[in-house]
Amino acid sequence: MLTAITRAVSTAIVNCELSFIDRQPIDLARARQQHQAYETLLAKLGARVISLPAEPDLPDSMFVEDPAIVLDELAVIFPLGTESRRREAVSLAQELSKYRKLACVQLPGTLEGGDVLRIGRKLFVGLTQRSNGEGIRQLAEIVKPHGYGVTAVPVTGCLHLKSAVTWIADNTLLANRAWFDGACFTGFDWIDVDCSEPHAANALALGGTVIMPASFPRTCGRVGSRDFRVTPLDISELQKAESGLTCSSLLFESNPS
Repeated sequence: MLTAITRAVSTAIVNCELSFIDRQPIDLARARQQHQAYETLLAKLGARVISLPAEPDLPDSMFVEDPAIVLDELAVIFPLGTESRRREAVSLAQELSKYRKLACVQLPGTLEGGDVLRIGRKLFVGLTQRSNGEGIRQLAEIVKPHGYGVTAVPVTGCLHLKSAVTWIADNTLLANRAWFDGACFTGFDWIDVDCSEPHAANALALGGTVIMPASFPRTCGRVGSRDFRVTPLDISELQKAESGLTCSSLLFESNPS
């Protein structure tokens, strides 16, 4: 069963960490409505959604993708690159322990799930302000016995690797190739974001559908023109918190409890 773990929007989201965008006022009620619409769409596309309660003291806690990755054999818990966010991992690890054996990357290694792009048994990991070389080295050691290879990808110009490139189907990547070292990827087909929409590369492929932010219509059109089924979703309020679509859920196969 496809499971999606999400977390409700914190009342403190207005104090979220920002690295590459300017701070704007966030309408909490609208942000919550958009997040609920996201959860509803995940369920419509076949996921069992487990929505964890909000963490009122943790502004960025709705971004459940960052503290962990879930592989077929285990889940790996990360020390986040921003110290103030590291408490987010505690309750998430408790939930994930119901489904997977846990392993942990340890400080001084830092890693965030937004930097980990999984394509089959390959993990492409962004070398960014949030994820360092030691974190990537530890992850490679943890997953190697399970048959996963890890490739470090230098990233500039955006928060995470998956802000710049995401997998959308088969052998196809959606990307802003100005923001990362594309030479780390070989043998893939590319769809480049429209130059007027540099942040449009973060899409979520689920149930034969590519979910994309409605604020990037030109890139949505490019993806749709390649015969992919595209569903635009309004996350405009959440984008003020530097949100993409992948960062608000952890998707994995599990047995029903």
